[in-house]
Amino acid sequence: MTHASSPELACYRVTLFFGPEPVAQESGVQACVFNVKKRSWKAGIQVTVEIGHEQLARLRHEVRLADRLAEVLTALAPNEGPAYHERAGDLFAQAVTWCKLDLCLRAGLTQVNQRIPAADFMPELDQSMVARAEYVVTYVLTELDIAPDHPSRSFR
Repeated sequence: MTHASSPELACYRVTLFFGPEPVAQESGVQACVFNVKKRSWKAGIQVTVEIGHEQLARLRHEVRLADRLAEVLTALAPNEGPAYHERAGDLFAQAVTWCKLDLCLRAGLTQVNQRIPAADFMPELDQSMVARAEYVVTYVLTELDIAPDHPSRSFR
C-alpha cells in the first residue's frame, strides 16, 4: 500500500519485511520487522517494532475496528467473515507498528539494526492513534481488498 507521508518522513523509504510474529521470551508481545532506508545512508537497516497485546487490543477498540469490519463484511457470505477477521488482526498490528515506527523516525534513528521495545513510545502511540485512526482502518480494509466506505483523510 502506498502511504502519504509527512515532510520529515519523506527522506525515509520504509517497507514491511514481515510480521506480526510473537516475540520469543516476551509473553503478550508481538513484533513486525521493517526495512528502513534513509536517502543519505549507503544501506538500509532492519527495525523490529514490538507492541504489547494489551495496547493493541485497546487501540483496536478505540478505532472501532470490529464495528468497521462488521459494516463492510455484511456484503460478503457469512462463512467468509472469520478469515477476514483473522487477517484483519494481523493487518491492524502491522499498521499500528508502522505508526510506532513513524514516531521513532521523527525522534531520529541511527543507521544500525535495532529493536523498539513494546514499552517505548506507548503514550505517544496512544495519542497518535487518535489522529491516525482513519489511516489504520483504511490500511486494513485496503489490504483485505475491501473498498473503504470513504477515503482516508489521515496521513501516515
